[in-house]
Amino acid sequence: MVKYNYTRRKDVHELATIKDIADLAAVSPATVSRVLNHDQSMSVSSETKERIFNAAHQLNYTKSHSHTQKKGTKKTIAIIEWYTEQQELNDLYYFSLREGIEEKAQALGYNIQRLFHTDPIEKAAACSGILALGKFSDQQIKQLGQLSKYIVFVDCDTLGQGYSCVVPDFDNGVAAVLYQFEQKGLKKIGMLAGEEHTSDQEKSLLDPRFLAFKKQLTDQNKYDRRFVYVGDFTLDSGYKMMQQALTDLAGDLPEAFFIANDSLAVGALRALQEKNIQIPKQISIISFNDSSLADFVYPKLSSVHVPTTQMGATAVELLDSKLTSKTNENEPRKVTHGVRLVLRDSSLN
Repeated sequence: MVKYNYTRRKDVHELATIKDIADLAAVSPATVSRVLNHDQSMSVSSETKERIFNAAHQLNYTKSHSHTQKKGTKKTIAIIEWYTEQQELNDLYYFSLREGIEEKAQALGYNIQRLFHTDPIEKAAACSGILALGKFSDQQIKQLGQLSKYIVFVDCDTLGQGYSCVVPDFDNGVAAVLYQFEQKGLKKIGMLAGEEHTSDQEKSLLDPRFLAFKKQLTDQNKYDRRFVYVGDFTLDSGYKMMQQALTDLAGDLPEAFFIANDSLAVGALRALQEKNIQIPKQISIISFNDSSLADFVYPKLSSVHVPTTQMGATAVELLDSKLTSKTNENEPRKVTHGVRLVLRDSSLN
Protein backbone atom coordinates (compact mmCIF):
# COMPACT_ATOMS: atom_id res chain seq x y z
CA MET A 1 0.00 0.00 0.00
CA VAL A 2 1.28 3.44 -0.92
CA LYS A 3 1.63 5.83 2.01
CA TYR A 4 1.23 9.56 1.60
CA ASN A 5 2.71 12.34 3.68
CA TYR A 6 -0.41 14.47 3.83
CA THR A 7 -0.65 18.00 5.15
CA ARG A 8 -3.94 19.58 6.12
CA ARG A 9 -6.57 20.29 3.47
CA LYS A 10 -6.44 23.86 2.31
CA ASP A 11 -9.14 26.20 3.47
CA VAL A 12 -11.60 27.11 0.72
CA HIS A 13 -10.14 30.61 0.68
CA GLU A 14 -6.62 29.29 0.01
CA LEU A 15 -6.18 28.38 -3.64
CA ALA A 16 -4.00 25.33 -4.11
CA THR A 17 -1.60 25.51 -7.05
CA ILE A 18 -0.07 22.96 -9.39
CA LYS A 19 3.20 23.43 -7.49
CA ASP A 20 1.50 22.61 -4.16
CA ILE A 21 0.28 19.33 -5.61
CA ALA A 22 3.69 18.58 -7.17
CA ASP A 23 5.42 19.12 -3.82
CA LEU A 24 2.97 16.89 -1.97
CA ALA A 25 3.00 14.13 -4.62
CA ALA A 26 6.81 14.31 -5.12
CA VAL A 27 6.60 14.82 -8.89
CA SER A 28 7.26 17.72 -11.25
CA PRO A 29 4.66 20.47 -11.86
CA ALA A 30 4.62 19.50 -15.54
CA THR A 31 3.63 15.93 -14.65
CA VAL A 32 0.83 17.20 -12.39
CA SER A 33 -0.51 19.47 -15.12
CA ARG A 34 -0.56 16.73 -17.73
CA VAL A 35 -2.16 14.17 -15.43
CA LEU A 36 -4.88 16.56 -14.22
CA ASN A 37 -5.59 17.47 -17.86
CA HIS A 38 -5.76 13.76 -18.77
CA ASP A 39 -2.97 13.94 -21.34
CA GLN A 40 -3.17 10.54 -23.02
CA SER A 41 0.22 10.96 -24.73
CA MET A 42 2.04 10.83 -21.39
CA SER A 43 3.14 7.51 -19.93
CA VAL A 44 2.60 7.68 -16.16
CA SER A 45 2.22 4.75 -13.77
CA SER A 46 -1.13 4.20 -12.08
CA GLU A 47 0.61 4.67 -8.72
CA THR A 48 1.88 8.13 -9.75
CA LYS A 49 -1.56 9.12 -11.05
CA GLU A 50 -3.16 7.95 -7.82
CA ARG A 51 -0.64 9.94 -5.81
CA ILE A 52 -1.34 13.11 -7.84
CA PHE A 53 -5.13 12.82 -7.63
CA ASN A 54 -4.97 12.09 -3.91
CA ALA A 55 -2.74 15.11 -3.38
CA ALA A 56 -5.13 17.30 -5.41
CA HIS A 57 -8.05 16.07 -3.31
CA GLN A 58 -6.12 16.58 -0.09
CA LEU A 59 -5.37 20.19 -1.04
CA ASN A 60 -8.96 20.92 -2.16
CA TYR A 61 -7.68 21.71 -5.65
CA THR A 62 -10.14 22.77 -8.33
CA LYS A 63 -9.13 23.50 -11.91
CA SER A 64 -11.62 26.32 -12.23
CA HIS A 65 -9.31 28.91 -10.68
CA SER A 66 -6.22 27.81 -12.56
CA HIS A 67 -6.76 28.68 -16.19
CA THR A 68 -10.29 30.00 -16.53
CA GLN A 69 -11.30 33.60 -16.51
CA LYS A 70 -12.99 35.08 -13.44
CA LYS A 71 -16.19 37.02 -13.73
CA GLY A 72 -16.01 40.66 -12.92
CA THR A 73 -12.26 41.10 -13.26
CA LYS A 74 -11.12 44.46 -14.50
CA LYS A 75 -8.61 43.71 -17.26
CA THR A 76 -7.03 40.93 -19.29
CA ILE A 77 -3.29 40.29 -19.59
CA ALA A 78 -1.86 38.36 -22.52
CA ILE A 79 0.98 35.91 -21.88
CA ILE A 80 2.90 35.44 -25.12
CA GLU A 81 5.22 32.42 -24.95
CA TRP A 82 8.17 31.72 -27.19
CA TYR A 83 7.56 27.99 -26.74
CA THR A 84 4.77 25.77 -28.00
CA GLU A 85 2.52 24.29 -25.32
CA GLN A 86 4.25 20.91 -25.62
CA GLN A 87 7.71 22.46 -25.30
CA GLU A 88 6.63 24.25 -22.14
CA LEU A 89 5.34 21.02 -20.60
CA ASN A 90 8.81 19.54 -21.12
CA ASP A 91 10.62 22.52 -19.61
CA LEU A 92 10.14 22.92 -15.86
CA TYR A 93 11.83 26.33 -15.87
CA TYR A 94 9.35 28.06 -18.18
CA PHE A 95 6.43 26.08 -16.79
CA SER A 96 7.24 27.43 -13.33
CA LEU A 97 7.70 31.01 -14.60
CA ARG A 98 4.30 30.91 -16.23
CA GLU A 99 2.69 29.45 -13.09
CA GLY A 100 4.17 32.32 -11.08
CA ILE A 101 2.76 34.82 -13.56
CA GLU A 102 -0.72 33.31 -13.47
CA GLU A 103 -0.88 33.03 -9.69
CA LYS A 104 0.03 36.69 -9.19
CA ALA A 105 -2.21 37.91 -12.01
CA GLN A 106 -5.19 36.06 -10.59
CA ALA A 107 -4.44 37.40 -7.11
CA LEU A 108 -4.58 40.94 -8.55
CA GLY A 109 -7.85 40.22 -10.33
CA TYR A 110 -6.64 39.97 -13.93
CA ASN A 111 -7.87 37.56 -16.56
CA ILE A 112 -5.22 35.66 -18.54
CA GLN A 113 -5.05 34.94 -22.26
CA ARG A 114 -2.24 32.57 -23.26
CA LEU A 115 -0.75 32.85 -26.74
CA PHE A 116 2.08 30.77 -28.19
CA HIS A 117 4.41 31.82 -30.98
CA THR A 118 2.36 29.66 -33.36
CA ASP A 119 -0.80 31.69 -32.57
CA PRO A 120 -1.80 35.00 -34.19
CA ILE A 121 -0.21 37.29 -31.62
CA GLU A 122 -2.30 40.21 -32.90
CA LYS A 123 -4.95 38.93 -30.50
CA ALA A 124 -2.86 40.44 -27.71
CA ALA A 125 -3.59 43.95 -28.98
CA ALA A 126 -7.09 43.69 -27.50
CA CYS A 127 -5.65 42.97 -24.03
CA SER A 128 -4.76 45.61 -21.45
CA GLY A 129 -1.12 44.54 -21.34
CA ILE A 130 1.38 41.88 -22.40
CA LEU A 131 3.83 39.64 -20.60
CA ALA A 132 6.30 38.15 -23.10
CA LEU A 133 7.79 34.95 -21.70
CA GLY A 134 11.05 33.60 -23.12
CA LYS A 135 13.67 34.68 -25.65
CA PHE A 136 12.82 36.93 -28.58
CA SER A 137 14.73 38.34 -31.55
CA ASP A 138 15.04 42.08 -32.13
CA GLN A 139 12.37 41.86 -34.83
CA GLN A 140 9.99 39.98 -32.54
CA ILE A 141 10.58 42.48 -29.73
CA LYS A 142 9.76 45.35 -32.08
CA GLN A 143 6.63 43.58 -33.30
CA LEU A 144 5.43 42.88 -29.75
CA GLY A 145 6.12 46.47 -28.74
CA GLN A 146 3.83 47.67 -31.53
CA LEU A 147 0.92 45.68 -30.08
CA SER A 148 0.90 47.52 -26.76
CA LYS A 149 2.85 50.14 -24.85
CA TYR A 150 2.17 48.13 -21.71
CA ILE A 151 4.56 45.22 -22.02
CA VAL A 152 7.06 43.42 -19.78
CA PHE A 153 9.51 40.73 -20.90
CA VAL A 154 10.35 37.78 -18.65
CA ASP A 155 13.73 35.99 -18.96
CA CYS A 156 14.80 38.25 -21.84
CA ASP A 157 16.95 41.33 -21.26
CA THR A 158 15.17 44.02 -23.28
CA LEU A 159 16.18 47.14 -21.35
CA GLY A 160 18.49 48.16 -24.21
CA GLN A 161 15.50 48.15 -26.58
CA GLY A 162 13.47 50.30 -24.19
CA TYR A 163 11.24 47.64 -22.62
CA SER A 164 10.91 46.58 -19.00
CA CYS A 165 12.12 43.09 -18.13
CA VAL A 166 12.72 40.59 -15.33
CA VAL A 167 15.80 38.34 -15.47
CA PRO A 168 17.82 36.11 -13.10
CA ASP A 169 21.28 37.10 -11.86
CA PHE A 170 23.44 34.79 -13.98
CA ASP A 171 26.74 36.49 -13.14
CA ASN A 172 26.52 36.05 -9.39
CA GLY A 173 25.04 32.58 -9.76
CA VAL A 174 28.05 31.45 -11.81
CA ALA A 175 30.41 33.23 -9.41
CA ALA A 176 28.93 31.25 -6.50
CA VAL A 177 29.55 27.97 -8.36
CA LEU A 178 33.15 28.81 -9.21
CA TYR A 179 33.82 30.00 -5.66
CA GLN A 180 32.48 26.71 -4.29
CA PHE A 181 34.78 24.74 -6.57
CA GLU A 182 37.71 26.95 -5.58
CA GLN A 183 37.03 26.44 -1.88
CA LYS A 184 37.29 22.70 -2.39
CA GLY A 185 40.60 23.01 -4.20
CA LEU A 186 39.22 22.11 -7.63
CA LYS A 187 41.20 23.90 -10.33
CA LYS A 188 40.34 22.15 -13.60
CA ILE A 189 36.75 23.22 -14.32
CA GLY A 190 34.71 22.19 -17.34
CA MET A 191 31.28 23.25 -18.54
CA LEU A 192 28.36 21.82 -20.48
CA ALA A 193 26.55 24.82 -21.98
CA GLY A 194 23.38 25.22 -24.03
CA GLU A 195 22.57 27.08 -27.20
CA GLU A 196 19.09 28.17 -28.32
CA HIS A 197 17.43 30.01 -31.19
CA THR A 198 14.49 32.37 -31.16
CA SER A 199 11.29 30.88 -32.58
CA ASP A 200 11.71 32.86 -35.82
CA GLN A 201 15.24 31.42 -36.15
CA GLU A 202 16.57 34.97 -36.55
CA LYS A 203 18.82 34.92 -33.54
CA SER A 204 21.20 32.36 -32.05
CA LEU A 205 21.32 32.78 -28.29
CA LEU A 206 24.63 32.35 -26.50
CA ASP A 207 24.14 30.92 -23.04
CA PRO A 208 24.60 33.81 -20.56
CA ARG A 209 25.88 31.26 -18.03
CA PHE A 210 28.64 30.31 -20.44
CA LEU A 211 29.53 33.96 -21.07
CA ALA A 212 29.80 34.56 -17.30
CA PHE A 213 31.77 31.32 -16.85
CA LYS A 214 34.25 32.20 -19.60
CA LYS A 215 34.76 35.78 -18.43
CA GLN A 216 35.26 34.93 -14.78
CA LEU A 217 37.72 32.10 -15.43
CA THR A 218 39.55 34.10 -18.11
CA ASP A 219 40.01 36.94 -15.62
CA GLN A 220 41.66 34.39 -13.31
CA ASN A 221 43.74 32.82 -16.12
CA LYS A 222 41.95 29.50 -15.52
CA TYR A 223 39.75 29.18 -18.61
CA ASP A 224 40.47 26.14 -20.80
CA ARG A 225 38.28 25.88 -23.91
CA ARG A 226 39.07 22.14 -24.19
CA PHE A 227 36.84 21.59 -21.20
CA VAL A 228 33.75 23.33 -22.65
CA TYR A 229 31.02 21.60 -24.68
CA VAL A 230 27.93 23.20 -26.20
CA GLY A 231 24.66 21.49 -27.16
CA ASP A 232 20.96 22.06 -26.64
CA PHE A 233 19.20 22.15 -23.28
CA THR A 234 18.06 18.51 -23.12
CA LEU A 235 18.87 15.41 -21.12
CA ASP A 236 19.98 13.61 -24.27
CA SER A 237 22.34 16.44 -25.18
CA GLY A 238 23.87 16.36 -21.69
CA TYR A 239 24.44 12.64 -22.02
CA LYS A 240 26.08 12.95 -25.44
CA MET A 241 28.28 15.91 -24.48
CA MET A 242 29.58 14.14 -21.39
CA GLN A 243 30.24 10.99 -23.43
CA GLN A 244 32.24 13.11 -25.86
CA ALA A 245 34.15 14.77 -23.02
CA LEU A 246 35.03 11.37 -21.56
CA THR A 247 36.37 10.30 -24.96
CA ASP A 248 38.23 13.53 -25.75
CA LEU A 249 39.70 14.10 -22.31
CA ALA A 250 40.51 10.58 -21.19
CA GLY A 251 43.31 10.86 -18.66
CA ASP A 252 42.90 14.63 -18.40
CA LEU A 253 39.34 15.06 -17.15
CA PRO A 254 38.29 18.21 -15.28
CA GLU A 255 37.86 17.85 -11.54
CA ALA A 256 34.46 19.53 -11.75
CA PHE A 257 31.78 20.47 -14.28
CA PHE A 258 29.41 23.41 -14.16
CA ILE A 259 26.32 22.44 -16.17
CA ALA A 260 23.90 25.03 -17.56
CA ASN A 261 20.63 23.41 -16.48
CA ASP A 262 19.31 20.42 -14.57
CA SER A 263 18.20 18.42 -17.62
CA LEU A 264 21.72 18.60 -19.08
CA ALA A 265 23.12 17.57 -15.70
CA VAL A 266 20.87 14.51 -15.43
CA GLY A 267 22.10 13.31 -18.84
CA ALA A 268 25.71 13.97 -17.82
CA LEU A 269 25.26 11.99 -14.60
CA ARG A 270 24.07 9.01 -16.60
CA ALA A 271 27.14 9.11 -18.87
CA LEU A 272 29.50 9.35 -15.89
CA GLN A 273 27.77 6.53 -14.04
CA GLU A 274 28.00 4.26 -17.08
CA LYS A 275 31.79 4.70 -16.88
CA ASN A 276 31.75 4.03 -13.11
CA ILE A 277 33.06 7.51 -12.36
CA GLN A 278 32.33 8.36 -8.74
CA ILE A 279 30.45 11.60 -8.14
CA PRO A 280 31.57 13.78 -6.41
CA LYS A 281 34.74 11.92 -5.38
CA GLN A 282 36.21 11.95 -8.88
CA ILE A 283 34.15 14.70 -10.53
CA SER A 284 32.00 17.34 -8.83
CA ILE A 285 28.84 18.49 -10.59
CA ILE A 286 26.87 21.70 -10.05
CA SER A 287 23.98 22.68 -12.33
CA PHE A 288 21.63 25.66 -12.72
CA ASN A 289 17.88 26.33 -12.18
CA ASP A 290 17.28 23.94 -9.24
CA SER A 291 14.11 22.48 -10.72
CA SER A 292 12.36 19.52 -9.09
CA LEU A 293 14.65 17.25 -11.14
CA ALA A 294 17.59 18.20 -8.91
CA ASP A 295 16.09 16.46 -5.90
CA PHE A 296 14.86 13.34 -7.73
CA VAL A 297 18.10 11.96 -9.21
CA TYR A 298 21.02 10.08 -7.69
CA PRO A 299 23.16 11.65 -6.51
CA LYS A 300 20.97 14.66 -5.77
CA LEU A 301 22.16 17.66 -7.77
CA SER A 302 23.82 20.70 -6.32
CA SER A 303 22.23 23.51 -8.29
CA VAL A 304 21.79 27.28 -8.44
CA HIS A 305 18.24 28.05 -7.39
CA VAL A 306 16.35 30.52 -9.59
CA PRO A 307 13.21 31.97 -7.92
CA THR A 308 10.94 31.43 -10.91
CA THR A 309 7.68 31.95 -9.03
CA GLN A 310 8.90 35.28 -7.67
CA MET A 311 10.19 36.32 -11.11
CA GLY A 312 6.76 35.70 -12.59
CA ALA A 313 5.10 37.64 -9.79
CA THR A 314 7.53 40.55 -10.19
CA ALA A 315 6.74 40.76 -13.91
CA VAL A 316 3.03 41.01 -13.15
CA GLU A 317 3.68 43.69 -10.54
CA LEU A 318 5.73 45.70 -13.05
CA LEU A 319 2.96 45.48 -15.63
CA ASP A 320 0.29 46.29 -13.03
CA SER A 321 2.19 49.43 -12.01
CA LYS A 322 2.22 50.55 -15.64
CA LEU A 323 -1.49 49.88 -16.05
CA THR A 324 -2.51 51.61 -12.84
CA SER A 325 -0.09 54.56 -12.90
CA LYS A 326 -1.91 57.88 -12.70
CA THR A 327 1.08 59.81 -14.04
CA ASN A 328 1.14 57.77 -17.27
CA GLU A 329 4.90 57.41 -16.96
CA ASN A 330 6.26 54.39 -18.75
CA GLU A 331 10.02 54.46 -18.20
CA PRO A 332 11.52 50.97 -18.74
CA ARG A 333 12.88 49.09 -15.74
CA LYS A 334 15.05 46.00 -15.43
CA VAL A 335 14.63 43.82 -12.33
CA THR A 336 17.39 41.28 -11.74
CA HIS A 337 16.36 38.55 -9.30
CA GLY A 338 19.00 37.16 -7.00
CA VAL A 339 19.82 33.44 -7.09
CA ARG A 340 21.40 31.12 -4.53
CA LEU A 341 23.51 27.99 -4.62
CA VAL A 342 21.86 24.91 -3.11
CA LEU A 343 24.45 22.26 -2.20
CA ARG A 344 23.48 18.59 -2.36
CA ASP A 345 25.28 15.31 -3.04
CA SER A 346 26.74 15.84 -6.53
CA SER A 347 29.52 18.20 -5.39
CA LEU A 348 32.21 18.27 -2.73
CA ASN A 349 30.68 20.32 0.07
